[in-house]
Amino acid sequence: MIDFQGLDARTLAQVIDFSILSKQTTEAEIRAGCALTRQYGFAAFYASSAYWAPVVREELAGMDHVEIGTGIAFPFGTAPAVVKAFEVEDAVRRGCTAIDLVLNIGALKSGDYPTVVEELRMFKQAAAGAVTKCILEVCYLSDEEIATGSKLVAEAGIDFVKTSSGQFEGPSLSQFLVMRDAVRDAPVRLKVAGVKFPRPQNALVFLRAGADRIGTRAGPEIVDALDMLRDVGLLPN
Repeated sequence: MIDFQGLDARTLAQVIDFSILSKQTTEAEIRAGCALTRQYGFAAFYASSAYWAPVVREELAGMDHVEIGTGIAFPFGTAPAVVKAFEVEDAVRRGCTAIDLVLNIGALKSGDYPTVVEELRMFKQAAAGAVTKCILEVCYLSDEEIATGSKLVAEAGIDFVKTSSGQFEGPSLSQFLVMRDAVRDAPVRLKVAGVKFPRPQNALVFLRAGADRIGTRAGPEIVDALDMLRDVGLLPN
């Protein structure tokens, strides 16, 4: 967990995965997003497809600590595992260093855990060392399903379990706490996405609750609000 007592803009930026995911995104917008990533020092920059990875690599050259990310089977997650694995391999070949795969939540909700386990195994293998993050889309899951999915992700050795794609309803705090508590003793980190308005205050709440990363298109807005959050007493002086 970050040190809220001494939190500064650069430290806050380093727990944010900045994303531009709209299907109508242009190359100019991707390059502008990379410039913001360089300016603020975000942990990662995510585009909607590995198609953009070569552009992102060019723009972020020399920033090896910044993850080049994309989503797989995004945002629905219903593609067969073998198709997802091919997408992951292709993304890594194109230069992605972080992969967010949308879990087959239909299989999870159906109790078809062997399918989920095999999908996660193939994901980890195909990622070939890239940072792996698995999206549960908690707004469609019961608390029991959130806990089960989180544990399966952790047991598969995935690096992060993630609440949401950000394309549907975002997570509630209570849903995040179910996810957190399910993997409390596991070596898996927690990523929150789909944080709704007001984003700076809500992002801070999830970070205080134990989130390791916030995935958001509002990265600059959140970082720029740091002094305001401190002025109103939501952060210590």
